[in-house]
Amino acid sequence: MDWAAADLTERNLYKLLVNTVIPRPIALVATVDAAGTRNAAPFSFFNVFSHAPPLVVLGIEGRQLTPPLKDTMNNIRATGTFVVNLVDRALVEAMMICAVELSSDVDELAAAGLATAPSRQVAAPRISASPVQFECRETVSLSFGIRHRNLVVGEILHLHLRDGLVDDNFHVDVDALDLVGRLGADWYTTTRDRFRTPRISADEWNARQRAAAKDKV
Repeated sequence: MDWAAADLTERNLYKLLVNTVIPRPIALVATVDAAGTRNAAPFSFFNVFSHAPPLVVLGIEGRQLTPPLKDTMNNIRATGTFVVNLVDRALVEAMMICAVELSSDVDELAAAGLATAPSRQVAAPRISASPVQFECRETVSLSFGIRHRNLVVGEILHLHLRDGLVDDNFHVDVDALDLVGRLGADWYTTTRDRFRTPRISADEWNARQRAAAKDKV
């Protein structure tokens, strides 16, 4: 089966993409507006983009309302900063409350009962229960399409990880991290089901090729 993307309806293209590019990490993004009003919303069009410099990318869809931009994007434009809070299994219920499209004067963090801590380098607060929090500064944003989709690239200024998650060699305890990922529709997954396969070097690959060729002789 194959399609030209231009021949698909927006809805069908969305269904194919979100049900094939899986699992997707979830950023529960905390922001404040110029007056300090807090906002939080989850985004699964998100990932780390680079470690040098340390960058994250957010895909923030607009809305068919006036104003067309979501509070998260408006607040990033107003302050130039945001906090990415990663979502573990224990945070899912609160995350779903933050996903409700409430009016701009509603504090989703308070509505979800989420305690916060002050950030060190940005105005937006951190979610205390999140196992990983990245304080970020917007470096560039690009606008696309009729839905006012914005692609936001943010530089990580400060990293917070829950005590006990990282050892002296900077190895992270992935089981204790217990992050969840987004699938399609109402489905999510954990990071508990994993397998390990080591990378091979070019020398190892060449040795395998020579051994395979020798076996054919």
